[in-house]
Amino acid sequence: MLIRDADGGPEVLLLKRNKALLFAGGVWVFPGGALDPEDWDAGGQDEERAARTAAAREAEEEAGLVLDPDTMVQISHWTTPEAEPKRFYTWFYLALVPEPAPVSIDGGEIHDYQWVPVRDAVARHEAGELAMFPPTIMTLRALLGYLSAEDAMIGMAARNPYRVLPVFAATQDPVQVMFEGDAGYVSGDADQAGPRHRAQLIDGCWQYLCDPTPVGLVRLDS
Repeated sequence: MLIRDADGGPEVLLLKRNKALLFAGGVWVFPGGALDPEDWDAGGQDEERAARTAAAREAEEEAGLVLDPDTMVQISHWTTPEAEPKRFYTWFYLALVPEPAPVSIDGGEIHDYQWVPVRDAVARHEAGELAMFPPTIMTLRALLGYLSAEDAMIGMAARNPYRVLPVFAATQDPVQVMFEGDAGYVSGDADQAGPRHRAQLIDGCWQYLCDPTPVGLVRLDS
């Protein structure tokens, strides 16, 4: 997630994937992609270091922005639910873009981009205007309390990166994924009595439920 300061507060870069793509077509995402062999080599075969290298490389390939992997702040790690036919094992980083720099997209995999204030990105998703996946909108919501990009970098660096493995509910009306701490997380039963820690897709918006906050676990939106 690339962040910079603007008159309206911190803003982030969002890329829109080509609608024709089989996976995540038309969805707004952060720059990113798969680890290449050269990323592993540059990272000394260390997985997290290779992921940093890949994140910087993908930011340059997808948006034309050059980043220093060493300055990135790891926010979280998400693994795609087991029910998905195509799964990802993904690190999320926060990177500061201190100076104005032109964004360059390829027009192939990425069809559009926008720098948008964090609060506007969240509001537009909740209005059903920006299609996103849960990791994207949860990460954006976690930045709502910061007044500057530097504050966000400092605040996120002070936290321990969290890991998330969502589980799809057995019944999909509405579509919902459950996180660790939810009463139905192990069974997949969304109706099981107990604590709620899940996201529900309603009218194009991922609504987050966390009641009560699971003991020992971080909220995904703060």
